[in-house]
Amino acid sequence: MLSIIIPTLNEEKLLPGILNQLCSLDLRQKFQYEIIISDGGSTDNTIKIAESYKVRIVNEPKSLTKNIASGRNFGAKHAHGDILMFINADILIDKPENFLTYVIKDFGSSKNVALTCFVEIFPDENTIGDRVFHSFYNNYFFLINKFGLGMGRGECQVIRKQVFEQLGGYKEYLAAGEDFDLFKRAAKNGKILFLRKFKVFESPRRYRKYGYFKVAYSWSLNAFSILRSDKSNSDTWEQVR
Repeated sequence: MLSIIIPTLNEEKLLPGILNQLCSLDLRQKFQYEIIISDGGSTDNTIKIAESYKVRIVNEPKSLTKNIASGRNFGAKHAHGDILMFINADILIDKPENFLTYVIKDFGSSKNVALTCFVEIFPDENTIGDRVFHSFYNNYFFLINKFGLGMGRGECQVIRKQVFEQLGGYKEYLAAGEDFDLFKRAAKNGKILFLRKFKVFESPRRYRKYGYFKVAYSWSLNAFSILRSDKSNSDTWEQVR
């Protein structure tokens, strides 16, 4: 079984997009997956929206660290599936039926430990700059996986539950780079698929606010810091809503 886990925090604007896709009656009847909203304390209409789609909602206790890593881990604790698919609330899946078919049938029957795919900007907001930036990083991350280091952006990470639990899940003390760190560790347990033929679209909101140079610089600092000292360079990862 596939468990799709979506961590949320004040995502009323964009959450309906991905839920409209995943809550399609045809898809849910065909694939029998579960959708888990793991909420970190939203104060907007996120919970009300999720309830209208009849998905499972788990609320993180106040005692938790409350970052995206803790949200993903808390959702995974409530998952029934043997395959975990972590996606962000601000994405859309390109050709969801084809993608889910591959995840459940092809990946499910393989010996690979994890899977990820290309990430691009929402088509109706995609600029030339967006395409250049994402083309470079998608292919760069693809090569990183080819060399066995392990890389997958948190917009879409699929991993076997057994491997996820063996690794201890996401490291909640990492304010940023927790997605890179998980796949870096997962790569030591087996092969990670980085699929070119599938992709998800993400909101450009962070790039529009900070610019690509600042985002890329932050990614690099956090990755090097994790590789060097198992700590993220960033103390927090700011919400952009």
